[in-house]
Amino acid sequence: MRKLLASLAITIGAVGAAHADLEADADAAAGKEKAVACAACHGQEGISPSGAFPNLAGQQASYLAKQIMDIRDGNRVVPQMAGQVDNFSDQDAWDVAKFFADKQAALGQADDDELLVERGRELYRAGDMAKGIPACAACHTPTGQGIGTAVYPALSGQHTDYVVSTLQDFAAGNRANDPANIMRDIASKMSDRDMEAVANYVLGLH
Repeated sequence: MRKLLASLAITIGAVGAAHADLEADADAAAGKEKAVACAACHGQEGISPSGAFPNLAGQQASYLAKQIMDIRDGNRVVPQMAGQVDNFSDQDAWDVAKFFADKQAALGQADDDELLVERGRELYRAGDMAKGIPACAACHTPTGQGIGTAVYPALSGQHTDYVVSTLQDFAAGNRANDPANIMRDIASKMSDRDMEAVANYVLGLH
């Protein structure tokens, strides 16, 4: 656990300044033009009509830019995104990321199942020391806004289906673009019920 927390601290310090400069140069207006094709899956305002696709509105620009470039470069495989960003420059990635980051984030309503909510709250705010799972809030903040300087994404209002499938992909090693294996290590220790509980909790978190 201590080793993992140390990795988190190192990651924040290593990427912060560089991403701040790139984000400052991003052009949301240019990003709007490039993002036209994104609307089919992610919605015109970055709020996806389907739980299979993530909401992008209000997401950390640094995280979105990284995902776009990782998909473009083959470091993250998303079949539905095949060919979509192949011709994007780094600047294009940052411009589109800025466009969506500036949008109003989605607000969701969690399922009110008491046991599910309680387990989700426990994992998100305190983690599970017996399983070696740190609190989600350590990286994603207590309100789920994420930490842009560390490229940690916002989770607030995200679709439950997407959160669960993402955790499953990390746990299985099918997704491997997380810094220092952080999410792969955490997700591999979570049960299906844990994943469902966290996904439900962050849907209503703001």
